[in-house]
This record gives sequence, structure tokens and C-alpha cells, in this order.
Amino acid sequence: MKGVSRCMKQNQTSASTGPNATGFSPGFASLGLEAPLLTTLETLGYEEPTPIQREAIPPLLAGRDLLGQAATGTGKTAAFALPMLQRVAHAEKARPSALVLVPTRELAIQVGEAMQRYGKELRMSVLAVYGGQAIGPQLHALKRGVDVVVATPGRALDHIRRGTLKLLAVKIVVLDEADEMLDMGFADDLDAILTGTPKTKQTALFSATMPPRIRSIAHRHLHNPVEITIAKEPIKSGTAPRVQQAAYIVTRPHRGAALARVIEVAGAKSALVFCRTRLEVDEVTAMLTGRGHRAEAIHGGMNQGQRDRVMQAFKAGQTELLVATDVAARGLDIPQVSHVINYDLPSSAEVYVHRIGRTGRAGREGVAITILDPREQRLLRTIEQHTKAQVSVLPVPSVADLRAKQLERIHATMAEVLGDGKLDGFTPLVDRLTASHSPADVAAAAIKLLVRAQGGERPEQEIPALPPRQPEFGRPVRQAGRYDDRSRSMASRPDRRPTGPPRHGGGRETGMARVYIGAGREAGIRPGDLVGAIANEVNVNSSVIGAIEVEERFSLVDVPESLAPRVIQQLSRARIKGRKVSVRIFRD
Repeated sequence: MKGVSRCMKQNQTSASTGPNATGFSPGFASLGLEAPLLTTLETLGYEEPTPIQREAIPPLLAGRDLLGQAATGTGKTAAFALPMLQRVAHAEKARPSALVLVPTRELAIQVGEAMQRYGKELRMSVLAVYGGQAIGPQLHALKRGVDVVVATPGRALDHIRRGTLKLLAVKIVVLDEADEMLDMGFADDLDAILTGTPKTKQTALFSATMPPRIRSIAHRHLHNPVEITIAKEPIKSGTAPRVQQAAYIVTRPHRGAALARVIEVAGAKSALVFCRTRLEVDEVTAMLTGRGHRAEAIHGGMNQGQRDRVMQAFKAGQTELLVATDVAARGLDIPQVSHVINYDLPSSAEVYVHRIGRTGRAGREGVAITILDPREQRLLRTIEQHTKAQVSVLPVPSVADLRAKQLERIHATMAEVLGDGKLDGFTPLVDRLTASHSPADVAAAAIKLLVRAQGGERPEQEIPALPPRQPEFGRPVRQAGRYDDRSRSMASRPDRRPTGPPRHGGGRETGMARVYIGAGREAGIRPGDLVGAIANEVNVNSSVIGAIEVEERFSLVDVPESLAPRVIQQLSRARIKGRKVSVRIFRD
């Protein structure tokens, strides 16, 4: 299979889906998934498996350990969640039966929600366990019993030590984004957790990179694993279309609002919006239609007559926005597309190039826009490396930007009407109104009505934007196109742990506050432990954390002044390396 290498021979046969699997997507049905899961995938709008899903699901269903290398956004969650749920459904009802370890609470929530959706027909219970939330509900849920626990390493270890998370019945363990967990200082925690699980368990490890330390974990905890690598598709230099490319970084809950605002500010009148699943296509189409856009959906769940009607309307200009899956968009002949918008970043550079190649044709100017999850920034850098083209990361348009754009369009519309001069039928009404109101007030009222008719008075909230993750000082670029911030330890980064005596004062960056943490080298604290604790507990991108100094009995961390109160509050409640620590502002 192109782009996929299998590094070990597999001696297994795919489980049969049985007669109940007929009528479902042949792609997923052929992998050995049973009817309840296939029904769920059909409902969710999944059309065909991704490469990592095609390669990982059969060996996981067969009970094999697995070592998988694939980037964020390639469909890893479904690749391990679907076979895990199927195997747990057939296992003895001891709880919990499965454990998924992830680096951040954001990912814990995301994976937990996905597994809850996938396991609906199987009546699987899933609990996300992470720092920064009240521990009481977690304790109650664990006591009641759950089938699958999705956890960050620190919080999982905390529950294990409390005796509230018992691992004796665990049959399957998955480590997702393993390189991220090591970068955040969780190596010791992972070893402690895995050592406490039954030796007979099935283990799967997924990582975007495969440095020696990942292999070391695999060697210690995986038994004769199947190895899968989803290779990056080679893109020839110059094959990427010469279109203006931009990305907006927003968290998952704000993606829909960001998409609508970007479309409105860009003034897209002939745009192709790509989504991953049929369900997502339908949801995005409904959202855009509700905001006054002429949007239509096209996906594999529609018959040919419906697809033809949608395409005719789009080509005729009756529809502004065509929302589609990659599968549905194959073979579509769309001559004039002003904008291509990725609501989801595609899993490979090849798919990205294929998508954006639908605009900027025949010498016309085109625009490609991507709504980017913070965790996908590295994947975007990879795409840039392969395509030899830069994608500008822009701030999400503000409410003021939106209003200004709306007024700008209204100005252009009214200027066009005034230039036409055919106003005789309306001047008597203007005369009546100006008899009791000023001409300026009458004109302002007319503009207000026009804004209202276009939905411009809809209440809007600011969308929180995250800063792009920049490379650290002197960071080299790997041949694969990823910034090499994974294979180097946190302690080796010059901006994380300066040498020499502590900088009490003068060296602090503008806008940063120094936080004192009452634990240091004596307690086994490393810079990576502090980065992981702050990023996890406070739910911020690690790129915002400044200089870190680890002394014998205390540590100092520079954080943005606006975040300092939250950092102190959350870290004071949390445990670092299994212990409570004092946290306060450091007074120079």
C-alpha cells in the first residue's frame, strides 16, 4: 500500500464481521469490525478508513501488541478505539477493562468523547480523567465502575496511589501521542503505570516520531509488536498551487464560529469547504445556512440525483458554499472556486495539495484557508516542508473586524444602487421621512435595516485565539519536515533551563511574571515536569512558558503575567512528581 510500511510480518486472520455486516461501508466492514460499530460509523458519517485505520484495526482485533507511527490528524483515535471497544465488549465485565493514556487534558476530553460516541451501540461507559477538574466526580465514577478510562499520566498515577484506579482487570492499554508525553516529563509516570498493569495485557503505542526513547519504552512494555508506519507522501517541489494560503488557530469548541467568521470576512462567494465525515458536513452546512449563507452539502450518503442538483446550483451561482467530504469531492468538475477552506486539516500533504488545487485555476487568483486545531500546528509545518510553500498563520477576525467588513460591503452595495440612479419610486418616502427627521438619520435607519436583513445584528462573542507554536532557539529541522522538539529533552533547551546562578530580576522578558515552586532537583524535578504540569493543569500551550530554573530545593518559571494567577491557583491544587508543592509569585 502506498505510503504505508509494515515492519513486521503478521500471522493473523481478520475477524469475520458475519452476515450482520452487509450493507455497511465495505472499507470498514472488511477490517473485521462487528455490526454495532459499523452502524455507529454509518451514523457518524464515516465513509472509508484512513491508512492508519486500515493497517491498525485488524492486528488490534487479533489481540496483537502494536507500535504505530502516524501524525496528528490521521485518524489514530478511531484506529485504536474501535478494536478496543469491540474486544472489551466481549471480555469479562471486570472494570476498568481498558486504559488510554494521553499527554493533555484537552486530548483526554477529545478522545473520551470520541470513544463515547463510538461505543454507543455497545453501551460502553467511558471516563476522562485529567488534572484541573474537581476530583470528586472522578472518584464517584470510578467507584461506580467504567469500562474505559482515558487519562493524563499525572492524574492516572494520582488515582492509582489513592487506590481509586485499579489496574488488575485492565486487558488493553493504549499510549497515544507517546512522544508528547515524554517531552512533557511523563517518562517515569508511564513506566510506573505500565508496570502496575497485568503482564498479559495487550498494549498499543502511537507516536508521531520514533526516537530511541520511544523504542526503549516499546522494548520494555510491548511483546512482539506489529509495527506500522504511515509514511508521508512525497510532494514534488513546485506542485503545490500558487494560491494564497492562510490558517487560523482555534480550539475545537470554537471551530464552527471561526469558520463562519472567516467566510464572512473573506467574502467567499464560491467556496469549497472540506470536512472529514458526512455528519460533520451536515452539521457545518446547517450552521452556515442558519447564519444566512447559501450553503449545500455533498457526501457519500446522497443519491446521484441529489448530488447532481447540488452541483448544478453551485455551478450556477445559486449556492455560495459547497460543504463536502474528500470522498464526495473526487472527480467533481468545478471550474471556478474562489476559496478552498479546510474545516479539518487533512492527514497528508498529498490530500492538502489535492484540496487546494481546486482554486487558483486557469490563471485566476485563489485562496486556501485552514481552521487549525492547536495540536495540528506541527502537521501544518510538515505540509509546508513538503509543498515548499508557506502558510500564513493569522489572528482570528474579531467582532470589530466582522462589523467593519459588513459595513464595507453595505457601502459598496449602496454606492452601486446610488450610481444606478433608478430611485424615483422611493424619493416620496424619503421626503415624508425627512420632514420629521434629518437626512442623516433617515440614511442611518436604512443602513440599519439592511444590516439587520443580512444578519449583521446577530450577537457575536470574541473567539479566543492561541499563538502559533514557534521553534525554540537553534532548533534544527528533521528531514521528515517536523521541528525536532521531541528528540531533545526539555532540560537541554537554552530558554528552558539557563546555566549559571539564578536570574533574580533583570533577565525576565517583558510581560512575564516569575512563579516560585517549592520543589527542585532534590525532589527529582526537571524542566519537562514543570512544563507538563503547567500545560496540563492550566490548559495552555507549552509555547507560552518562558525560562525555567530548577534549583536544589525550588524552581522558578516565567509565565505570562495574565496567566500567573491561574498557574498559582491550579498548581497549588495539583501534584508534581506525586507531591503537593507551595506555589507563589517570586518577589525579586
